[in-house]
Amino acid sequence: MNTLTEAPPRNTYTAPAVGVANKGDSVSKSEMIQQYRRVRDFSHKLCETLEPEDYVLQTMPETSPTKWHLAHTSWFFETFILKQFLPKYRTLHPQYAFLFNSYYNAVGPFYSRPQRGLLSRPTVSEVFRYRSYVDSLMCDLMESADEEVLMKLLPIVTLGLNHEQQHQELILTDIKHAFWQNPLRPLFRKRDKIPVAPVPKTEWVGFNEGLSWVGHEGAKFSYDNEGPRHRVFVPGFSMASRLVTNSEFLAFMEDGGYRRPELWLSLGWNAVTGEGWNSPLYWEERDGQWFTMTLAGMAELVPEEPVCHVSMFEADAFARWAGARLATEEEWEIASSGVALKGNFVENEVFHVAPLNGAHGIGKPAQMFGDVWEWTRSSYSPYPGYSAVAGALGEYNGKFMCNQYVLRGGSCATSQSHIRRTYRNFFPPGARWQFMGIRLAKDLV
Repeated sequence: MNTLTEAPPRNTYTAPAVGVANKGDSVSKSEMIQQYRRVRDFSHKLCETLEPEDYVLQTMPETSPTKWHLAHTSWFFETFILKQFLPKYRTLHPQYAFLFNSYYNAVGPFYSRPQRGLLSRPTVSEVFRYRSYVDSLMCDLMESADEEVLMKLLPIVTLGLNHEQQHQELILTDIKHAFWQNPLRPLFRKRDKIPVAPVPKTEWVGFNEGLSWVGHEGAKFSYDNEGPRHRVFVPGFSMASRLVTNSEFLAFMEDGGYRRPELWLSLGWNAVTGEGWNSPLYWEERDGQWFTMTLAGMAELVPEEPVCHVSMFEADAFARWAGARLATEEEWEIASSGVALKGNFVENEVFHVAPLNGAHGIGKPAQMFGDVWEWTRSSYSPYPGYSAVAGALGEYNGKFMCNQYVLRGGSCATSQSHIRRTYRNFFPPGARWQFMGIRLAKDLV
């Protein structure tokens, strides 16, 4: 449980409870500005290798152009901070509030999500000018704010930066999908070849039944859907010591996995037959050899790497084929207890899953964090006692608690400073374009 055990040092401000930000972190004014600049600058760093034509691509309704991500995250700070705290604030363009609102009905109308790729204007340079304009005013506001204003700013700034980190991940996953649609298979970023060693045999780590505390508690930042912390009774279970690999998923495919309806949930089988699925997203077979699209271009499939870009339907079918199941999110959280929050995250700038290198704790599941988001079989629903806060920020998570499933652990596109063991990511069960993978679980008998 995260708690503040010492009083904050002088000139440090602890934010009050506001909306989805809990109490936020205690940081000094200079630290707040540094954190703001560091996160905002990393968005620019991710775009260093993109050409102007790349910024405008939208290849399916679920993705967004890179340009839109950059503008929307600036719109967040403009809407929830600058317009609220600067009475004389003037936007660069009155239509930006409409174009770059994502889904906040309480704020006002918004442009159709599936049509964001039609927005040739504002231009890429105008979007970067918009970011610079917002950043300049944000830093001035934080620098000049007194203690009372800083206490109000801190939870919203913290939320905005975590929101931007979510969109940094989306920039990577969305541009990967866009580049995959191009027959040239463009390269986003070169990467060194990752050393490969034999993957250890899967072991089963057992956990006894009992009452367990799950969910976030404490003064550190979390999203509102991670709480309230509560107790659950969890029957005994065992968790696989590592992620499912490409070679193991190939065995499922070779055994007719995509042709056997008895392995699939009904909606999953509809997706297989309706969408023509016969492999994970981005896999291509050429003369008997499998290749996959990466952010470094097309590459031969590495058998030892964790399988990636699979839907919950595929993960569930594989688990059934393997004589196992997916974990519940409570089981996943319990199994991650005592596992260090370390892994292959976006800060490594690998932008790709990495094979298990054997350096993992004995008796603990490996690769719990980073590499791939791990599907659970838990529907995304509210914890006991949860209620969304009033106002626009209350729309951040709560209204999506329908027809989605929970994923845990983060991926190679997630920032390490963004992830927590209580973090609840969520997607529809047919989604595949995120870095999504599989960890198996079993009942303890």
